[in-house]
Amino acid sequence: MPMDNFAREERLVETFARLADTLVDDFDVVDLLQMLVETCTETLEVSAAGILLADAEGQLEVVASTSEASRLVELIQLSADAGPCIASYRTGQVVSVVDIAEGTEWPRFREQALEQGFRAAHAVPLRLRDDRIGTLNLLNHSVGALPPGDVRVAQALADVATIGILQHRAIRTGDEVSQQLQHALTSRVVIEQAKGVLSQLLGVSVDEAFAVLRSYSRNNNLGIAAVARGVVDRTVTIPRRP
Repeated sequence: MPMDNFAREERLVETFARLADTLVDDFDVVDLLQMLVETCTETLEVSAAGILLADAEGQLEVVASTSEASRLVELIQLSADAGPCIASYRTGQVVSVVDIAEGTEWPRFREQALEQGFRAAHAVPLRLRDDRIGTLNLLNHSVGALPPGDVRVAQALADVATIGILQHRAIRTGDEVSQQLQHALTSRVVIEQAKGVLSQLLGVSVDEAFAVLRSYSRNNNLGIAAVARGVVDRTVTIPRRP
């Protein structure tokens, strides 16, 4: 459910300010991109969001998502090497599928998206001029195009993240750039493990476990990857929410 206009503006200002602060020093790319996808679901007319980031060879990997369903849809696009996010990454353009059920392209993507309850999809490139480093993927439970204002906000968020990541990479060696992505992928694996641990310990669904993890991270001003590592190695205990 999108926020009212005032709350939305406050949330976006807060996000851009946090982005600026984060990009001044070293930053955790997973925490950065997780903040972006959460901001999208809180401020735009979308049901779920995720980000795919490319490695040095141009292979995309899932590094952030707001739900298990959106992560599965992104993974099937990677497996099939087809879907709106793949097309957006390759062209550097926004790609929208306003009615997934009526689409004739990308049959594996269509089947998985519909199975997970999504009816529309929009992919926004993470790009700066000719440099493309990934895509921001926005999924909706209802058919229809995104409002033009939402598309502009999504692209602005993607652009700021892209500038920060490219700037960070520009002052580092090739090995360090590869290590950055490897760290992001390793962090994502730990987050998935923590979701499973919390799901078992708290007796909740994987999505509910993820919400608990994100809430604890935000409330304690800690990176989500750091909290996930603590959950997995049992140095962080998260109580069941009332």
